Amino acid sequence: MRRIRVLPDTLANQIAAGEVVERPASVVKELVENALDAGATRIDVSVRNGGKTEIRVADDGHGMGRQDALLALDRHATSKIGSEEELRAVRTFGFRGEALPSMASVSRLTLETAEAGGVGTRVRVSAGRVMGAEDCARQPGTTVTVGNLFFNVPARAKFLKSAAVETRAIADVMTALALANLSAGFNLESNGRTLMELPPARDLVARSAALWGDDFASALVPLSLDAGGVGVAGLVERPDAALTGPRRVHLFVGGRPFRDRPLVSAAERGYRTTVPQGARPSFLLYLDLAPGAVDVNVHPAKAEVRFRDRRAMEASVEQAVREALSTLESAATMDTRPGLRPSATREGPAAGSRPVGRGASPETIPDPGQLALFVPAGPPATEPGQPEPGAGHDHGNGALVSTDVPGERRHALWQMHDTYILAETRSGLLIIDQHAAHERILFEALMRDFDAGGRPSQRLLFPITLRLSAAEYAVAEDCRSLLAQAGFETEPFGGRTVIVHAAPNPHPWFHAEQCLRDMLAELAEGSELTQAARNQYERLAMTFACKAAIKAGQPLSREEMLRLFDELFSTELPYHDVHGRPTVIRLSVDELARRFGRHG
Repeated sequence: MRRIRVLPDTLANQIAAGEVVERPASVVKELVENALDAGATRIDVSVRNGGKTEIRVADDGHGMGRQDALLALDRHATSKIGSEEELRAVRTFGFRGEALPSMASVSRLTLETAEAGGVGTRVRVSAGRVMGAEDCARQPGTTVTVGNLFFNVPARAKFLKSAAVETRAIADVMTALALANLSAGFNLESNGRTLMELPPARDLVARSAALWGDDFASALVPLSLDAGGVGVAGLVERPDAALTGPRRVHLFVGGRPFRDRPLVSAAERGYRTTVPQGARPSFLLYLDLAPGAVDVNVHPAKAEVRFRDRRAMEASVEQAVREALSTLESAATMDTRPGLRPSATREGPAAGSRPVGRGASPETIPDPGQLALFVPAGPPATEPGQPEPGAGHDHGNGALVSTDVPGERRHALWQMHDTYILAETRSGLLIIDQHAAHERILFEALMRDFDAGGRPSQRLLFPITLRLSAAEYAVAEDCRSLLAQAGFETEPFGGRTVIVHAAPNPHPWFHAEQCLRDMLAELAEGSELTQAARNQYERLAMTFACKAAIKAGQPLSREEMLRLFDELFSTELPYHDVHGRPTVIRLSVDELARRFGRHG
């Protein structure tokens, strides 16, 4: 008895539809990708009842003649690849040649298409069977209407969600494709109501603003890295804007949206020590790899990819995010005007070309070191009527430190309320929280000291005796070697008592006993700060930085302000403290002019 049989085309297409056409959003994704591959600059999508009743996708792409229109409805028919080499280096969204016949096998589909200068063709298909082809009037491009999805496979239809849920899934698909193709315009209607209206965008920030609003777009920081054949570009959210609720995460490789949880985790690691525990920053990342470094043909819906060197890819993403968060643009800002965004040269992939990874290069982003941000410090100069440098720690006047620089106008550092340092820059004003800034300085210094084997300490003329709680004493014993590397030399002295023989001396106002007591208490009790640490070294360094940093209300001399200023901007991440709070707030000249009514 024969047990092996060749399935009829109709059944084979329905099986393929189970892989390619999961829901209405899958249909929209395949049809919009086809339109983009056909060179469309405008794509209009309309759906009814969440796409279950009807999906219509119209574009102004190349279109097809009658012969190609009929052939496109056959399985494995495609214009996108013709050889194994093209498959390995595919630069189009689709290439399998299964989407249209799979859709047609589970719906009533109408295809209308026309080439430039040609006669339009209309093909009607029902449940995979071609019902006829005829001429029609149409401008160049293609319109595909998919009606009554899964009408002939009711078991599949029962698994569809409500119209609202399916519409939301379609909007998510459109959003991802719009982010991947800035030079095309996209419109989405649901039951006659416009949900999305996106003109072609000049850059990624403009597209983000059109999708989610100016406030969100203004909190995005440009990102760019090219190392070892791996390119990473895009936008990441400023740490001070990251919240604990829903976020927006989009990944693209070769211009193709995809999902990858380990890469998302790598990007989150790049935010380490810059956001509070539980904060979930948004980011848009575009990966550009050499042909053959990524396999996009591992998932029926092309939603996942396989990297040849995953470890290098994750390391590059983490490094790219980390470097973006070290720039001035990642600092908190007081600029509140809707639509205020970074300059166009620093906004990520630009319109007018394929997105990053599809034959285009990321926008050139200047090296932060090339930006003339701060005027170099010069000798102090005091004008008549000004306080002497380091004097006048009055809460009304602050302490002025002014410098003369050849060829530059006079610049100044102020301490305000013995808590904030104001620094004039060429583009505006920086307001520095002296405690938060010193936290960042001490944290990175101690982490470097750990790598070098420990930091120096000073022997105490009179050792300190500490009586601790049981939990604190346990921490002191468990972390004794780490405390020694941080500069605290301790030894047990019976019961729950320890003797401190040496301590670090990070600044003149450092109180060794109080700092150690506070550190042990926090390490024993635990907090969001210590929970965010990756290891014991980072945990101790974070706690030490928090407890040892100079406090708000501490007057600083001119030399101390300058030292703090210089040390802060020598750190890896000068704009964020270890709690995830900003160390610096920017106030631009444009924002000042706007607030004083100097601009319209």
